[in-house]
Amino acid sequence: MQITRNELETARGPSDWFTGPVYFDTVAAPSAGSRLSAVYVHFTPRARTAWHSHPHGQTIHVTEGVGLCRRRGGPVEVIRPGDRVFFEPGEDHWHGATPDRFMTHLAMLEVDDEGNSAVWGDHVTDEEYGQAPAA
Repeated sequence: MQITRNELETARGPSDWFTGPVYFDTVAAPSAGSRLSAVYVHFTPRARTAWHSHPHGQTIHVTEGVGLCRRRGGPVEVIRPGDRVFFEPGEDHWHGATPDRFMTHLAMLEVDDEGNSAVWGDHVTDEEYGQAPAA
């Protein structure tokens, strides 16, 4: 058994990966014998990821607020606390908060053999974001 005390400070998400203020609290980081990465991601209203994909897929579990998610070619979906979304390996997608609500989710994934967790693409445009249904 190994207990890791929480000594990490909340980190701001990089602007290359996000539109708007987004913050991370790391839960689990890949280490010897484990590829697991788990992070609480806190989105401010209107904040969202850029388009991206994950080599081994990703599960997000919404814990607070109201959010949005979309896979390339699909509709924008509203997600709420308790909802789980699985993005297939290599599936291009984005997720974030609604215009007037914060949203937090637990993001869980496995890194690849080189330690990569995601392939990042273009930022989601305001037009793409604006296609969301009313929450």
